[in-house]
Amino acid sequence: MKRPLSEDFIKQNLEDAGCDCDLIECILADYEASDKEEMRKRLNKHRKELLDLVHENYKKIDCLDYLCYQIEKEKGDKNAK
Repeated sequence: MKRPLSEDFIKQNLEDAGCDCDLIECILADYEASDKEEMRKRLNKHRKELLDLVHENYKKIDCLDYLCYQIEKEKGDKNAK
């Protein structure tokens, strides 16, 4: 028989995932109420927000990479002359 997850385990996992105190409290309340559907919605929303940040930062990295490429390309053109 499976043992229920401890509140400390859930709280630590949510903190590690970057959840704020309000979200942690809501998810813990959902867990206590056995409202898995609401928990899933909240967790998926937070996951989407984190993924959006990853994509946003990936675009920024692409911009920096492109700038570095252009600088190196320009430097190569000057050395060729």
